[in-house]
Amino acid sequence: MTESLPLDGESLSLEQFLAVVRGGCGVSLTPEARTRIASSRRSVERAVQAGRSIYGVTTGFGSLADRAIPAAEARTLQLSLVRSHASGTGPALPPDVVRGLLLLRLNSLACGHSGVRLEVVEALVELLNRQLVPFVPEQGSVGASGDLAPLAHLALALIGEGAFVGRDGAVRPAREVLAEAGVAPIVLHEKEGVALVNGTSLMATYLALAVEDARGLLAAAEIAAAVAFDALRGNPVALDDRLGELRRSAEQRNEARILRTLLQGSGLALSGSQAVGQDPYTLRCLPQVFASVRLALGFAEGIVTHELNAVTDNPVVFEGDEFVNGGNFHGQSLALALDTLGLAVQYLAGFSERRIARLVHPALNRGLPPFLAPNAGVSSGFMIPQYLAAALVNENQTLVHPASAASLPTSADQEDFVSMGPWAGAKLRRILANTQKVVAVEWMVAAQGLELRRPTPGGAGSEAALRAIREFVAPWSTDRSPAAEIEATALRIADGSLVRRVRSEVPF
Repeated sequence: MTESLPLDGESLSLEQFLAVVRGGCGVSLTPEARTRIASSRRSVERAVQAGRSIYGVTTGFGSLADRAIPAAEARTLQLSLVRSHASGTGPALPPDVVRGLLLLRLNSLACGHSGVRLEVVEALVELLNRQLVPFVPEQGSVGASGDLAPLAHLALALIGEGAFVGRDGAVRPAREVLAEAGVAPIVLHEKEGVALVNGTSLMATYLALAVEDARGLLAAAEIAAAVAFDALRGNPVALDDRLGELRRSAEQRNEARILRTLLQGSGLALSGSQAVGQDPYTLRCLPQVFASVRLALGFAEGIVTHELNAVTDNPVVFEGDEFVNGGNFHGQSLALALDTLGLAVQYLAGFSERRIARLVHPALNRGLPPFLAPNAGVSSGFMIPQYLAAALVNENQTLVHPASAASLPTSADQEDFVSMGPWAGAKLRRILANTQKVVAVEWMVAAQGLELRRPTPGGAGSEAALRAIREFVAPWSTDRSPAAEIEATALRIADGSLVRRVRSEVPF
């Protein structure tokens, strides 16, 4: 690897997480982390030698914690744990999610409170640096005793019994892949199985990736809304900074500032005596609604920032060979953040769809052609893209039901209140993907509306957005299938390239 991020278990930032998980940056262990890992391992070895009763080391798991495990079977216990807990099903998790699993489990173990050997942590480093992606099915975790099933599948690959997913999507046996890479399968020792499978790594990965994706989506939604604002000849008085000041809302003031920047120099936005009545809420309340999304983003980012460096194992090893049983593996705060962020992203989708509907409605679009069609009647224009947006918003409306409100007990009622955070994260990814498509439709429809207002120009940001989309989406001069163009726009929103293109002209 040309780059290597030193991991110490204490200082991983969201930007560094993304550099590894999506950017392919390599990792290494700091000397301090190595020392802590070795020290905690010696604690485990002394405890086992002394015959101490330690949960998950010399006892069974969950409701079987009262079962003593003979020293001769302590390592078999760890292997049995990994095998039995690898009970997931469903499609393989995407590569960025699996790399997040690897990185966060590695960073947690690097804190030196989990009692694993250095060889185990180094094996995780090898998988990341060699771009090896274990096969981890999406379904099976309830997000309480850690993400047990997903992490067990990861551990199964580590010991050579699971599978890996190639860049072509092919699933191959782990032993073959490890042999080709020159990586020896790990033989689990005492405590190591439970340390690998206990933790909030999947939920935290979902949240970290969603925070980044939602940031970019919010910026794209702000731009698309500015273009729609111009196309619909909105009244910019609603963007007055003094309104946010009176609301005592820094987020509202920031959103109003962004929109004023994007609309600067507009010849279309009406104000003062030109304005007729009041704008609909989807124009007039842009700062207030976008501010709520930004608040949710801040809440989610605050939770994931400390979770990136959290020790979520159980039991936890402290100095003096002390083993403390607790519930750091419980994902309730992460589930809350995931559910909250899902709701906020749906705000963007529903908000955007209402502007799309207004842009194509001849009674509401302030003089634009019906459905922005070049020859209404013969041409349907953008009638059906609005249907698509409505369908996606409806799907989101069912997906935003909070997963974390629906606990079901597990492990013979020992684990009687669970977070369900993994499902919150999985459905959040779909909500994000749906909303990217809705905002893509708004960007395309609003751009057509802006061109139909010629020769009067829109704001600087609106015009930059029009130029950006016209690089790959032609003006609507006759009906054609917009499906591929909607997908292409959504992909450029997802990867941030469309927003970067606008920001290169109009920083905001």
